[in-house]
Amino acid sequence: MFAALASGLRHIGALTIGGIWRLGFAARFLLAVLLASGQSIRRLHLTIRELYFSGVLSLLIIAVSGFFVGLVLGLQGYDILQRFGSADAVGVMVALSLLRELGPVIAGLLFASRAGSAIAAEIGLMKTTEQLKAMDMMAVDPIARVVAPRFWGGVLSMPLLAALFSAMGIFGGWLITVVVIGVDDGAFWSQMQATVEFRYDVVNGVIKSFVFGAVVSLIAVFEGYDCQPTAEGVSRAITRTVVTSALAILALDFVLTSFMFRGL
Repeated sequence: MFAALASGLRHIGALTIGGIWRLGFAARFLLAVLLASGQSIRRLHLTIRELYFSGVLSLLIIAVSGFFVGLVLGLQGYDILQRFGSADAVGVMVALSLLRELGPVIAGLLFASRAGSAIAAEIGLMKTTEQLKAMDMMAVDPIARVVAPRFWGGVLSMPLLAALFSAMGIFGGWLITVVVIGVDDGAFWSQMQATVEFRYDVVNGVIKSFVFGAVVSLIAVFEGYDCQPTAEGVSRAITRTVVTSALAILALDFVLTSFMFRGL
């Protein structure tokens, strides 16, 4: 019994030490990416290509998901608000839910699932086929040539994707409540315009999307760069990228919300 307990404690201690070591390595890796970003600016076409890979290729899933989320929010919001005689304010509920929370969070989760996993797989395969070592032998910094453009491509594309998600969600909410259910069109837009504040609602949502984009991009490039150079190692890196990104987004959403809206 005591031997099993001691073995369990040793296992927990090893996991804890390993986790702390990986956090430290990730921090040093982020510093190396930031230091190498100056070199990647001179290769701006690489960052633009990654913007296309991370952002443009994710437009369809983001737009469709945002549209259907808006439809659901419109139906649920109308059902709840009509019980209190405030069905005309359904536009406010849809807009605030999307701009403050659902837009950045769901867009971040979708971004991690599609772009984040692809980035981790691409870098992991480059490591497995020793392309990164070949770059290093040719005096080409793989951090500046491969990692930094993908990192900044994700950071810059995420706010645009979150904005598109929110816009499509608001359109879906308008379609289901005004066109299908019959809520007054003027009341839908006027109450939304009078209630939604640019500083506290729109800007805070943009800040969240920037943070989520930076975190997901860092996790993706780090897991791909740090993976074992085997097929199993790449698959584990992809899984860790998606799972860790989802947990980080949800945890950071709570932290950011507690700071942004603590005075309300």
